[in-house]
Amino acid sequence: MIDHSAHFIADHIHELKPSGIRRFFDLASKMDNVISLGVGEPDFVTPWNVIEASFHSLELGYTAYTANAGLLELRQELSSFLETSYQVSYDAEKQLLITVGASQAIDIAFRAIINPGDEVIVVEPSFVSYAPTIKLAGGEPVVVEATEEFAFKIQASQIEQAITNKTKAILICSPNNPTGAALGLDELNQIARVVEEHDLLVVSDEIYADLLYDESFTSFASIENMKKRTILISGFSKAFAMTGWRLGYAAAPEAIIAAMTKIHQYTIMCAPTMAQYGALEALRNSQSSVIEMKNSYRQRRNYVVKALNEMGLPCHMPGGAFYVFPSIKETGMTSEEFAEALLNEQRVAVVPGHVFGESGEGYVRCSYATSMKQLTEAMQRMKIFLKDKIK
Repeated sequence: MIDHSAHFIADHIHELKPSGIRRFFDLASKMDNVISLGVGEPDFVTPWNVIEASFHSLELGYTAYTANAGLLELRQELSSFLETSYQVSYDAEKQLLITVGASQAIDIAFRAIINPGDEVIVVEPSFVSYAPTIKLAGGEPVVVEATEEFAFKIQASQIEQAITNKTKAILICSPNNPTGAALGLDELNQIARVVEEHDLLVVSDEIYADLLYDESFTSFASIENMKKRTILISGFSKAFAMTGWRLGYAAAPEAIIAAMTKIHQYTIMCAPTMAQYGALEALRNSQSSVIEMKNSYRQRRNYVVKALNEMGLPCHMPGGAFYVFPSIKETGMTSEEFAEALLNEQRVAVVPGHVFGESGEGYVRCSYATSMKQLTEAMQRMKIFLKDKIK
């Protein structure tokens, strides 16, 4: 049967490309004996006390909508958490919004601040949804490339060179997906100077803040004079192994949260109630689980980086998240060719770097959010794959 409905689809949707991450995940799912280093998802199960708290909320009959902005009790707990952990204070009633994952928070943040034609500077390589989300909000993404020369850490001078009279905001993600690069205090201060001088906003995706391995995390909002210029985006997916729960949040000045809440209430109503009760328990009583998972990720990171370098794929040591971003340039293949050949020949799934922007070409993203047993086998298979491919 022929489908004649395509002509009804909006032009700008036709122009959007499907997620390159999901393409390789779908390919791998149809094969046997595949080790997936593709999707960025913890291999840990959500801590049991969080699951139990969610179940208990259902037993108590807490099945109705919450306030649009989320459970006040959760926002109050989150406010305390942000102040204790990141040294930044937010009013629970006016400056916090609970969303359906950090992804929804990013989406409505851009819809709340972008006028048609506004430019948003995006640091690449970057997560696949950033540029499309900006375009869907009517804006124009302007790419600034973080290079291997600086361990994939963006330089403030690069951002400044990209600013025009149309620039509205800068989007940064630290620790970064896909490179794992984490910006330090000096680098953040330099970016803050540029932001202040040019009267800009920063959308700061801090979803991997609790997975920083070698130094303490600095929230961009905690930098002097930056809280009023920052939309802090985060959530519970990565640190608490709650990806399927779809729960995130935004913290920002009152007027911006009010604007985001307008969009949220018309498109979502509120985040799932049982998930919010789970998140409340996670904040109160699951920090030991976060530390345990973080220690395991650190061990895996160290092993994978060493193994990749030894097999001839140069790989910097990422500061956070759970990704490595090795160069595959020595093979002479494109990142797409490399990923497809590795999957077909050795049943190891990685993500080609170009899906994270043109600057990602020549690299692949490998997630080490899987067991050491699986990682050891994956590294052995990759070593066999590379035997006659390194020039």
